[in-house]
Formats: sequence, C-alpha cells, structure tokens
Amino acid sequence: MELMYPTSSGLDVHKQFVVACVYVRNEQGKEEAVRKRFGTMTEELLSLVDWLKVQGISHVVMESTGVYWKPVYNLLHPHFDVWVVNAQHLAQVPGRKTDDTDAMWLTKLMRYGLLAPSFIPDEGQRDLRELTRYRTRLQQEKSRAVNRLQKNLEDANIKLASVATDIQGVSARAMIEALIAGNTDSQAMAELAKGSLRNKLPALTQALTGQVRDNHRFLLEELLTHIDHLNGRIARLDERITQLVAPHQSLIERLDEITGVGEQTAEIILAEVGPTVENWPTPAHLASWACLCPGNHESGGKRHSGQRRKGQTWLVAALVEAAWAASRSSKTYLAAQFHRLRARRGGKRAAVAVAHSILIIVYKLMANPADRFRDLGGDYFLSKNKEQEERRAVKTLQTLGFQVTLSAA
Repeated sequence: MELMYPTSSGLDVHKQFVVACVYVRNEQGKEEAVRKRFGTMTEELLSLVDWLKVQGISHVVMESTGVYWKPVYNLLHPHFDVWVVNAQHLAQVPGRKTDDTDAMWLTKLMRYGLLAPSFIPDEGQRDLRELTRYRTRLQQEKSRAVNRLQKNLEDANIKLASVATDIQGVSARAMIEALIAGNTDSQAMAELAKGSLRNKLPALTQALTGQVRDNHRFLLEELLTHIDHLNGRIARLDERITQLVAPHQSLIERLDEITGVGEQTAEIILAEVGPTVENWPTPAHLASWACLCPGNHESGGKRHSGQRRKGQTWLVAALVEAAWAASRSSKTYLAAQFHRLRARRGGKRAAVAVAHSILIIVYKLMANPADRFRDLGGDYFLSKNKEQEERRAVKTLQTLGFQVTLSAA
C-alpha cells in the first residue's frame, strides 16, 4: 500500500501519560518504530511537541476516548495537523493490546490513510457547547428537584399536582409557602389561587387537606431553595449564552421559525453544528454525523437491524424534543409526518424520523442564508398522491361493509 502520511505519529492518550510513536530509518535504511512516553502536565506535553518537531512530524492522530485527549489537542493543534478519530474504527489485533502497540497501530493506520478525522470545532464553538450542555444538565437537575417536591407533597397527602397543572406556578408556589409556614386552613390556602385556577377552588380545598408534619415542611423549604438556586444559575447561563450567540442572532431567528424549534433548541443546534455546514457536503452527511440516519447492516442479502448509531446525544435529544413539540402543532407538515409514521412505527420511531427532517431543514437554512422556513402544510401528503389516498379511503370503507361511489365535490 502507498504511504499517504509518512510523517505522522500516533498517540495513545491516558490520564497521566501519553505514548507517542514515530517511524524512523535506522542505519540499514529500514524503517523502525520508536516509542516514547510523556506525562500529561503542561510542561511535559510541551516536551512532546518539541520531540515531534525534531522527528519532522506533520500529522498527529489520537483516539477520542473520554476527555483526556482535550489538553493534548489544545497544545498540539497550533503546531501540527491533529486528527481525533473514532475509537470504534481502531479494532486492535487480539492478544496484542498494550500502550506501546496501541500507539504503533495508530501510527500504521494513519500512515496508510486508513483513518478519518472527527469534526473538532473551533474554540468559540467549544465554549458555547460547554455552556449549553451545562445548562441542559442544570435543567435536568431542576426537573429532578421538582419531582422530589411533588413526591414530598404526595407523602404529606397534599394532591396539589392533581388540580394545578404546574406546581412551579405563582399560585402553587404561594400555597406551598403557606404549608411551610404552618398554615392548616385548606380553604384559606385555596384562596391564594390566581387566574383560571380560581375556577377550581373546591377541588383545591380538598387537595390541600393533608397531614403535613414538621419534616415535610423542612424538606419543602429545602427543595424550594434548591429550585430557586438552580433557576438563578440557569438565568446566568442564559445571559452568557445570549452574549456568545449575538453575532449569529439572524440565524437563531431563522431556526426559531422551524415548527417545534424554540430559541434554546436553536442555540443548541448552533453550539453542536456551528454557524455553517461547510464541513458536511450534503444533508445526508450531517444526518449521519448526528447519528439520526438509519443503521446500515446487510449480510447475505438480508437487511438486519436498522437501528441508528449511538452518539451526539446532546443534539439528538434537542431535536427529538423539538419533534415531539412539532407533533402537537396544528396543520403543519412535521405534525402530519409524525402522525403518518406513528400509525405504523410507533411514537418514538416517528419522533426520531421527524427529528431527522428537522435536521435536514436546518442544513438547508444554513447552506442558503437567504432562505426562510416555509411550512408545506398539514395536507402535503394528501395532495402529493391524491389517487392513492382515495384508494386507501375507499378500501377502508369497503372493509367496514360500505359500498362507495365517489363524485367530485
């Protein structure tokens, strides 16, 4: 095989050390592997940079396992063309698994061009990613805290969530604070309701009649304090993220027009994909990178599981959430697609398919900055093949025992 990258080096990265491998020519003119171990402190990694420069290295490759590759990448990428590759593409020879052979195997594969680099965004996008992912984690923790709050209320025989739609609302918050203060008059607490919730005063009076002990009051107060603290931290992150996405506000607004996509989802898309799609030649490439396309597993003429690959959990979770939101919209293309697929494949598969469609729309909008989102309408599938829909409707009625004669309206 022809050498594609002869001046390349493979790194086997661990928490406390890095093993580097290069190929050099010996006195007999034959190439032999030279391996050297370095620590992962900044000064030691700078020594690795100097050593690779002395060896005349132009390309460096390492696996994308864990987070240990990040400090190595940060110091190496200004000096070399650094490739971070998928660990699944590096099946090691059975029975030959050591740190030294890992580095040598990486170097061999790289020299012959048998590896493909992963997409590594620039520093600005990586910073935005860290913020949006941390915000998602805090929102998940807030949901868990609200669930604990509901659990504590149920333990005290308070059925507030059975009447109030949102126990984080203004009315529910006032009632919970009254419980913490030791109020036992359920009718007086029900009078704290505001807006449309006042139409449920009798039900609220019954729901607020319980057996609240001092331990319940203590836990309720702790949980409310924890939720308020999380709300404050999320608000700070929202403010910081707004500052970072300000240069791309027009793109955020265009993505926000997509059915089911809100401002936060648009910020996550911007953080994960970036402001452009120049790294992916086609929408299919982007869908494959995001792990939102069907799996490809065929052998002996048989098509096996088409389950999608696992990966890009942050982007996929945001898009699937947007797909569920789109499914509840009225007279839109994405809602029609969801209900059409759910009848045959189930709700979860339909949501993933709609998430795939949303990602394709995102690609089109990013690739053509002058375009705006235009919904095809909820009757798109009916008008696309009218004759087929007529036959399906007639067949359904005939199955139910009717004789059908069609005439134009």
